[in-house]
Amino acid sequence: MSLKTIEKHADVLIIGGGAAGCFAAIMLAKQHPDLSVLVLEKAGLKRSGCLAAGVNALNAYITPGHVPQDYVDYASKDADGIVREDLLLQMSEGLNDVTREIEQLGLVILKDKDGNYAARGWRNLKINGENIKPILAKAVHAAKNVDVLEHVNVVDLLKDTDGHAAGAWGIALRDETLVYVRANAVICATGGAAGLYRPNHPGAARHTMWYPPFNTGAGYAMGLRAGAEMTSFEMRFIALRCKDTIAPTGTLAQGVGAPQVNARGEKYQDQYGNTTSERLYAVVSENLAGRGPCALETQGITEVQEASLEKAYLNMAPAQTMKWRETGLGPRVANVEVEGTEPYVVGGHTASGYWVGKDRQTTVPGLFAAGDVAGGCPQKYVTGAFVEGKIAAVSAARYARQATKELAAPAETTTNLVAPVKTPADIAAAISALLTPPDAPPLFTVDALEEAMQQVMDEYAGGISTAYRYTERQLTLAAKHIDRITHLAAALHATDFYGLMKIYELQERLLVCKVLIEHLKARKETRWHSFAENLDYPEKDPAYEKYVNSQLVNGKVEILLRDLVKTKEAGR
Repeated sequence: MSLKTIEKHADVLIIGGGAAGCFAAIMLAKQHPDLSVLVLEKAGLKRSGCLAAGVNALNAYITPGHVPQDYVDYASKDADGIVREDLLLQMSEGLNDVTREIEQLGLVILKDKDGNYAARGWRNLKINGENIKPILAKAVHAAKNVDVLEHVNVVDLLKDTDGHAAGAWGIALRDETLVYVRANAVICATGGAAGLYRPNHPGAARHTMWYPPFNTGAGYAMGLRAGAEMTSFEMRFIALRCKDTIAPTGTLAQGVGAPQVNARGEKYQDQYGNTTSERLYAVVSENLAGRGPCALETQGITEVQEASLEKAYLNMAPAQTMKWRETGLGPRVANVEVEGTEPYVVGGHTASGYWVGKDRQTTVPGLFAAGDVAGGCPQKYVTGAFVEGKIAAVSAARYARQATKELAAPAETTTNLVAPVKTPADIAAAISALLTPPDAPPLFTVDALEEAMQQVMDEYAGGISTAYRYTERQLTLAAKHIDRITHLAAALHATDFYGLMKIYELQERLLVCKVLIEHLKARKETRWHSFAENLDYPEKDPAYEKYVNSQLVNGKVEILLRDLVKTKEAGR
């Protein structure tokens, strides 16, 4: 078949138009207007990514009386020390600047009676953030040197003959076109990975989850295939959320001070600890002990507090407010039941992602990472993603200006779908082969293999059904099953570009699962209850006060252990 192809060039290519990607584009437009910038976004820029539905707080901010090191200490304690303190400190030092910048773009940050930002705790600010993504999208579209291609699913990176990042290729869903982009520098801002494990809800409701279901780990997968080093995949993130709606619980815990209680009305959290993983572990443990279901104790709050909560959730997770209204069981009348989600790989809450330097360059020269896809720097949330986007933009611009080699020569793709190819024509031929009907109907569909993958991860790699616990033997079985499903997925074909995207998404998730399993096996301890609950090694081991990193070499996952990076100020 004849496949239409769009070929483009850019000084800086940004893959992903979420929080980090948008802010990187805005900074490049502001500071480097002479550079050409191209943003490739999988959905529509205005309502895509983690901020699609909005957000009701900026959860990373240095309030008066605190310093950036305080945020480093908080994030490091929450991750039990397995963080890059150099990256955290650098991010923390930029939080307040990007907060002012997003306010100048039009975000409403609530103020107190004295005109100061209204804080929610010592590191959070209250906002009216339902329109935060449209604000970002408007600024990106207004930039004269920034071009945006929406509904483009990026599949793989391009590398030049020296192994440097040289662009990327993908498929445009709406006009069924191959998009082939050469660039002097690439910023990956695709977000983390959802859909690896069986979710809370089955069937048509399976996309009612905490993290965007369309974030498939594409950035991780394309980086792994390009030889990039990854870090801390085993530090999974499992969100504690409101039951059924999977809405955030922090608004209840911090907004009205609602404590966790079990079915007996007992406040149990103190006996488990208060880190993010320990709050989840507390609920899991109480349920296993027969004292569930657990809830946040909101019953008896005032009408004013209830109205405030309803408004807050409308700015971020409207399904929760709708549930309260539909059932008549608002938070003033009934406690809000909580549950854990399935595990995710996401570098905005934990340290999972690309191994990067302070310039946010990965181990692949010319490839930079920002936001949820960048590792080592947890608890970055929205403003931290902005900071990383800003840092990556400055670094990518510097790299692009220093690039002396013209990208006229064919760039080499790292795709795992076919043998390495060098031209758009070769990629088009590979796509055409996937769109050619096979001689015999396939034995499995994409959805069936995805469901099989999720079942394997759930039952053998610490999903909801096993209370997030696993053993080495289970992980070994998981690895074998994932390899088998990967082999079956190689026989899939599509009838259109949407089906083609589904094949790519499945392959991305399978590769991330493969690497995640090896990371879980490599950390022979239990450092984070529930996040990585290894029943063979139930205690913490000082020998594993290290980063568990990995690279994909000839299709196999090679594990590397790296020493911790400490940057605490003397005397603190």
